[in-house]
Amino acid sequence: MFAAEKGIALELVEVDIAGGANRSSEFLALNPSGDLPVLELDDGTHLTESLAICRLLEELTPEPALFGRTRRERAQVNEAVDHLMFRLYVPLSHVFRHTHPFWATRLTQVPAFGEQQRTAVLAELVALEARLGTQQFLLGAALTMADIVAYTTIDFGKPSNVRLGEAHPNLRRWYGALNARPSARA
Repeated sequence: MFAAEKGIALELVEVDIAGGANRSSEFLALNPSGDLPVLELDDGTHLTESLAICRLLEELTPEPALFGRTRRERAQVNEAVDHLMFRLYVPLSHVFRHTHPFWATRLTQVPAFGEQQRTAVLAELVALEARLGTQQFLLGAALTMADIVAYTTIDFGKPSNVRLGEAHPNLRRWYGALNARPSARA
């Protein structure tokens, strides 16, 4: 989504996670942790964390500035991204890992922990609802990396039955607007 917003065409290679392709020796040579995504650079090296990949793409293609234009804006975007990663993405990942059948044979699930994390995610959605208010985007009038992180994380909640509801009219409006962007299908 980030690359599409910047108009950067990336060659995408699908990896069958359910089939274990990310655990093959070929894939582990690219990323020893077996995680996705992986960006292969022109010199053959790899970046394996989404935020690092997006920050590199921002440096290579500064416009539109999705991490902000000024030092203050960049600090605000980074602050929001950090907040979203630790208070929304990580807990939602735990909900998925500890409550979804996909993980039942891949790790030792602790369903009570997953449900506790679900409570934390739902509380964070209430806080995000209030923070967004009637603004077009999370940090005001311009789309930023914070919107992309929040949108993709909320979208990631669907398999774990974490969805926006009646208590989230602002987030539902915002989510619908982001979902209508061509980059949402990238």
